[in-house]
Amino acid sequence: MLLIFRSLCQTHLHFKMLMKMHRPILKNAFGLFRSRPRRCLNLHTQQGERQLVRFTPAVGPPGTTTRFQRSGSHGGGSRQTVRGLGSTASDSLYQSTFDKALDNASEFWAEQAEQIVWFKRWDKVLDDSDLLFPKWFVGGELNTCYNAVDHHVIEGNGDCVALIHDSPVTNSQEKVTFSQLQEQTAKLARVLIDNGVQKGDRVVIYMPMIPEAVVAMLATARVGAIHSLVFGGFASKELAVRFDHAKPKLVLCASVGLEPGRIVDYKKMLDAAIDMSEHKPHKCVIYNRPNQENPMLIPERDLNWNDVVPAAKPHDCVPVSANDPLYLLYTSGTTGMPKAVVRPSGGHAVALKWTMKNIYGLNPGEVWWAASDLGWVVGHSYICYAPLLNGNTTVVYEGKPVGTPDPGSFFRVLQDHNVAAMFTSPTALRAIIKEDSKGAYAYNYNLEKFRYLFVAGEHLDLECFHWCKQHFQAPVLDNWWQTETSWAITAHHVGLGNNLSPPHGSTGKPVPGWNVKILGSDGEVLKPDELGTIAVKLPLPPGAFSTLWEADDRFKDLYFKKFPGYYNTMDAGSYDSDGYVYVKSRADDVINVAGHRIASSAIEEAIMLQGDVVECAAIGLKDALKGHVPVGLCILKKDVDKTDKQIISEIVSTVREAIGPVAAFKKAVIVNKLPKTRAGKISRQTVASMANGEPFKIPATTEDFTAYDMVKAALQAEGIMKC
Repeated sequence: MLLIFRSLCQTHLHFKMLMKMHRPILKNAFGLFRSRPRRCLNLHTQQGERQLVRFTPAVGPPGTTTRFQRSGSHGGGSRQTVRGLGSTASDSLYQSTFDKALDNASEFWAEQAEQIVWFKRWDKVLDDSDLLFPKWFVGGELNTCYNAVDHHVIEGNGDCVALIHDSPVTNSQEKVTFSQLQEQTAKLARVLIDNGVQKGDRVVIYMPMIPEAVVAMLATARVGAIHSLVFGGFASKELAVRFDHAKPKLVLCASVGLEPGRIVDYKKMLDAAIDMSEHKPHKCVIYNRPNQENPMLIPERDLNWNDVVPAAKPHDCVPVSANDPLYLLYTSGTTGMPKAVVRPSGGHAVALKWTMKNIYGLNPGEVWWAASDLGWVVGHSYICYAPLLNGNTTVVYEGKPVGTPDPGSFFRVLQDHNVAAMFTSPTALRAIIKEDSKGAYAYNYNLEKFRYLFVAGEHLDLECFHWCKQHFQAPVLDNWWQTETSWAITAHHVGLGNNLSPPHGSTGKPVPGWNVKILGSDGEVLKPDELGTIAVKLPLPPGAFSTLWEADDRFKDLYFKKFPGYYNTMDAGSYDSDGYVYVKSRADDVINVAGHRIASSAIEEAIMLQGDVVECAAIGLKDALKGHVPVGLCILKKDVDKTDKQIISEIVSTVREAIGPVAAFKKAVIVNKLPKTRAGKISRQTVASMANGEPFKIPATTEDFTAYDMVKAALQAEGIMKC
């Protein structure tokens, strides 16, 4: 067959071009192009087996286990060095890469796209005839599941571990190889097809942090359908809203979620959501978790995953257009209107694979952990897609930073799985610091394999930065991006030779492909150190959202109307003379004090300097004279032996000394909790509206709704808010 195929080509060059174009198909037909398997840097299981092991965390009172001597450490004393600081490469590699992506975007991204397997090569790299709706890799066809799973198996790396499920709530660990992941996704894909799911249909996924959630995402992508993964913390009402908006043909759901001290009945909430929604999914496939009661299945509608998936025959990957949607991801908003980001398939695969090496410094085969949830953009991009596209092992963690069982959980995961780099939020890190301010638990674990700690999602205060640098013994690198973008807008590029000891407060330099500008209120480009709105000059790079689901007009008005020719991030910040970007706050979190625009992050950073505060938020309180004055909401560290009055006095003095009288900072209150979303973002604007007696809506993504009552009571007790 191969000789017949070759005879159809008039020249050897034509033959090579056709072979490259049809490489995915020919691999299966002739077993060609099997490169030498890479050496798995992670542990692998026996072929055909899913390895399930029980573990016993190194727990107990700090100091009861051996304190590992890590590089540059002196037992319980201070560490002298941090692994990985400095860089052998110069910043010129970053600059030349950035310039090329800016000056010749089509050539640059065509080179990156060569790292992805295409069923049909693109006709044109970029069609930017409409800057608001650019199309990347026009005419190209691919499948993201193929690139994330099948490609690695065909290249001879099927026995390498693709996924590690670490679940302290079930006291278990599980390893899944690329071959096993391929089998599971292919079988579930067949179940989807057999139940009427076709290319372009929507599939809602409602699952906790288990391997089957990743399988569900990949299987949906495998058949060319569009998944919408709903965070497991959402109740029936929010699930019903997504049903009516996305109109899924099928739902993939777990029976229960497991959290410390409680069982979350997913199936019960699914049934209630379907009852209250106008749109009714055609079928629901229910995965029954081990050692849990079998859920009640509704005849004609519900299927038992545990029966139908193992019995199914595998289904091949379906080619999709590069600009076909891969998924819908709903973002938190205060308008009450669903807002679903649409992610195009081709650019997403190209950009995310590029980031793993060039931003995060990871080689194929190394272990990567994004300590987030699959329901958020970090989970979509860096638990599921990016690491698998790059051939990394990804950790799926079903636990908490603290309480599962102790503040040493993160360090245990890093040690147990030889994690090379980790991505998490400052909120999670501050939760650890609150419980273990001296870092005693960290000494129980050996982190010799760990190289980089990446953070995003909230401002990284100086105290948290130093604590992490000391106890993780690795560079602590901030980066900044949004649900809309799917990957970093600014970052410290490990793979491009950026300085690994950057100035504090910066979120890095603009990532190649993102032409970042700081704009004034009239759209003028501001100078270094001037606070303004962070915007990105169009067109947006591959991987950015293509629109909002069934809301093109809203997409244009919300993101592009205020600053024509730019994407409005709606975040406020500045940049310095070296090109580092500093994201200060959401644009509506900037506090205007007598005409002086002060970022909430600047006040919060000053509050933290007092020393007894582990986390805080600054909000603007209306003032007849100054317009607004800031108020600090402060959570204290454990075992603080001062009175609240003394601490507040010290906080006020510290802020006035750090920022000056211009801040007009005179009030702070001590609280036990801060209102946050499940993604760890503090809901400053909602709290400010509540404090000012204005109408407000508590976001559906709120982690703990009682936090609002606690803050309200504290503000009323101090006379800041009327009863």
